[in-house]
Amino acid sequence: MNARSRIARIELDERSVGRRGADVEHERAVAIVDLIESNSFAPVGDEGGPYNLRLGVEEGRLAFDISREDGAAVARVLLPLAAFRATIRDYFTICESYYDAIKHATPQRIETLDMGRRAVHDEGSTLLQERLAERVAIDHDTARRLFTLICVLHVRG
Repeated sequence: MNARSRIARIELDERSVGRRGADVEHERAVAIVDLIESNSFAPVGDEGGPYNLRLGVEEGRLAFDISREDGAAVARVLLPLAAFRATIRDYFTICESYYDAIKHATPQRIETLDMGRRAVHDEGSTLLQERLAERVAIDHDTARRLFTLICVLHVRG
């Protein structure tokens, strides 16, 4: 990992989200810790970070506000949410089935659902990489963690 092509700090725009339960808060916290520990993030055409990233939702779009550690603005990337809605919906559906199965299903059923959950998560991560490709280069693991945070932004109630 290049020490300059990375996210040093990430923040979710709390105005974008509703109230979240303990499980969702845990997922958010783990994704942020893992992301800060290891990521590859390089805005195209910029000389290098490390970067601060503020992630939110505005007027039906994902907003990536990228700045340097000193707060100087680098870029603002807006992506239409419509491209992610089906994958996020599928991910929530399979996660709900997975967490329900943990309570009473067979280990084989749990494993099958977990594999499906990971596959949909990978699909969302790949989509995010593709949508950001012309503006920000990220690796697969960074895309996975960012997709988790995008899903957190969509949790309601």
